[in-house]
Amino acid sequence: MPDTVNAGASMSAVAEVSSATAILAAARSFRERIAEITEIRVNDPEAIRRAAETRTRRDLVRGDGRLMIVAADHPARGAFGVGDRPLAMGSRVELLERLVAALSRPGVDGLLASPDILEDLLLLGALEDKVVIGSMNRGGLQGAEFELDDRFTGYDAQGCADMRLNGGKMLTRIALDDPGTVATMVSSAQAVNELSDRKLMAMVEPFWSSRRGGRVYNDLTADAVIKSVGITSALGRTSAYTWMKLPVVPEMDRVMDSTTLPTLLLGGDPATSPEETFQSWRHALSLPSVRGLVVGRTLLYPSDDDVAGAVDTAVSMVR
Repeated sequence: MPDTVNAGASMSAVAEVSSATAILAAARSFRERIAEITEIRVNDPEAIRRAAETRTRRDLVRGDGRLMIVAADHPARGAFGVGDRPLAMGSRVELLERLVAALSRPGVDGLLASPDILEDLLLLGALEDKVVIGSMNRGGLQGAEFELDDRFTGYDAQGCADMRLNGGKMLTRIALDDPGTVATMVSSAQAVNELSDRKLMAMVEPFWSSRRGGRVYNDLTADAVIKSVGITSALGRTSAYTWMKLPVVPEMDRVMDSTTLPTLLLGGDPATSPEETFQSWRHALSLPSVRGLVVGRTLLYPSDDDVAGAVDTAVSMVR
């Protein structure tokens, strides 16, 4: 387990916005603080809104124009597994502790998350001066017959604006053998439009997908990623605020030649050794259009459970 949250993730920000949250004393154990969040949700749910309104919000990019984002929207799509641990992300207490540890590391710019996790971290005071991206469509549950029906069940553009987020992310899988793909494309195009109207980032995560033997597979060849980028970068009436979120695949030079849109690399469920994973990121990060990482499980659940060490290694490559 990672070390418990440090002073930078104290409860002071929450205590300032509501008397109900004053009970979140920094001296208490992390598990006790999580239990007290439940009490706040019962007795003072408006504390979430007040915390969002008073949070120090930073611009999407600054300084070197690069981003190191920690992702935590996997459970909302039923994706709890990491490696050979099928329910690694099943404990919310442990997940939040790992997230707070990751977000406290120098050089980490922010968070991508579903509303529930984002609000827990907001109440924990862990999102001060951070970039925050809301996860929008989580309806394509992992392993479901309707997995490719990526409906928008999380944030919408207005919700992102109301919570003072920097943007929204949409998973957009292109499956030529699934008639529902066109509905996902239309919904993603609408989200791009509504986010751009509010001058918020539209983070599009495309995959070229198919169903085989009852399971959904993403084609991770360069040719497939290039096709998915070409289709999804054209969604909406403008691409001015669109960023790509792409997997690291062989021949990333060819992939990045397919777009001028700023791109963040995703981590996914680690299938190789940490050294191999980091090496593939290192090369891809050297390409001009690549502006950083959006990584969750690889950094939050490293094989040696050293969250701080994994995060620091990723930050050193981004910076």
